[in-house]
Amino acid sequence: MTGDWRMDRIGAALRGENPTVLRRLEAGFAAIGDVQFLPGYSVLLTDEPGVQRLSDLPRAKRLSFLSGMDQLGEAVEGACRRLDPGFRRVNLEILGNTDPFLHAHVWPRFEWEPAELVGGPVWLYPRERWSDERFMLAPQHDVLRDAIGSELDRLRSML
Repeated sequence: MTGDWRMDRIGAALRGENPTVLRRLEAGFAAIGDVQFLPGYSVLLTDEPGVQRLSDLPRAKRLSFLSGMDQLGEAVEGACRRLDPGFRRVNLEILGNTDPFLHAHVWPRFEWEPAELVGGPVWLYPRERWSDERFMLAPQHDVLRDAIGSELDRLRSML
């Protein structure tokens, strides 16, 4: 996947041009991550261009964004649990260190991860993992992508 959409992920999502978007949620977009060295990695993007931090949103929208993060986390958990017997848990993070827009990371964690990394933050993984072509989002992730989307649909139907 290449293209200008990476330069404006939120604008591209709003225009329907961001190919990583799984579903539109109440206060953002559930998207599968560009890199999949931990299969199921997903991101919740705000739907408010220019918003850099959670506190920039009015309280109601802030709570809606956090609810969306919870939904995406539960969807990733359900999909990964079903597809990988080594699934352990999901880590949720809002960091805001690199990309200048509000987003939340949803990281599935697995028993098969290296012992020296499984108990720490994913940011300790070697830098090569983040750029290795083997782990870039590609058609081989379509089953996972569909599973997370289906879980989101199921969860939203229960609201």
